[in-house]
Amino acid sequence: MAAGVPADIDATLAYVGAPGEEESFAHPVGGDLCTAISVTPKLWRSLAGDVARPTGRTVYVDPRLDLAHRRLLAAAELGDVDYALSEELLTLLSAAVGRTVAGPTPIGGMSVGRDRDLVAAAREAIAEGHSASETLFSLAELLGVSPYRLSRAFPRELGVSVTRYRNRVRIGRALDRLEADEGSLSTLAADLGYADQAHLTRTMRQHLGHTPTVLRRLLAPSR
Repeated sequence: MAAGVPADIDATLAYVGAPGEEESFAHPVGGDLCTAISVTPKLWRSLAGDVARPTGRTVYVDPRLDLAHRRLLAAAELGDVDYALSEELLTLLSAAVGRTVAGPTPIGGMSVGRDRDLVAAAREAIAEGHSASETLFSLAELLGVSPYRLSRAFPRELGVSVTRYRNRVRIGRALDRLEADEGSLSTLAADLGYADQAHLTRTMRQHLGHTPTVLRRLLAPSR
C-alpha cells in the first residue's frame, strides 16, 4: 500500500510512489523476492517534475520494462556501480515514472540543443580525472544537469553511452600502464578506480577480447 492506495503485486505488476509517501507491505506466506528502489526527492523531481505525484500506482511490467529490470540486476553483478549500474537504474526509473505521472515531465521535454557543449564538458572532466567524474551522479551535479539528461546526451552526440565512453578513457590509461610494464594488476585496478582486479579483467576482456595479462604480453616490445 502506497499513499493509502492498495496494490496487488506479482511478476507482471510493479508500483510507484513518490519519496516521502507512507508505504506498507504484506508478504505472502513463505516470503517473496522483489526489487525495491528508493530515490531522493531531488532525483524524483529530475524525472517527474517539481510537484508531480503518480496518478496511477500500479505499473504493468511489459517485456520492455522486464528487460530493463533484468539489465539492472545484471549490471549489479559487474561491479561498476558508479556508471553502468547508474545508467541502467535511470533507464528503469524513467520508464516507470513516465507511465505513472500525468502531463509533461522533465524527461519528456528535454532539449537536445546543448548536447554538444554538455558532452564536451563531461569529456573534459573525465579526461582530467576530476573527482566529480568518479560517479555519473556527481558528474551530472558538477555540470548542473540531471543524471538522466547527461546519460541521454552521450548516445545522441557520440553514439556511445557515458559508461562506455568512461571505460574507453580508463582502458586507454590501463593500456599505457601495461605497455610500460608498470606495477601489479591489483595496483593498476585500484589506481584506475575499478572495484578490484577482477573488475578490470572483465572490462578489458569485454572491450578488447583479452585479459590484462595477455595484453601486457601483446604490448611488450618484440625481441
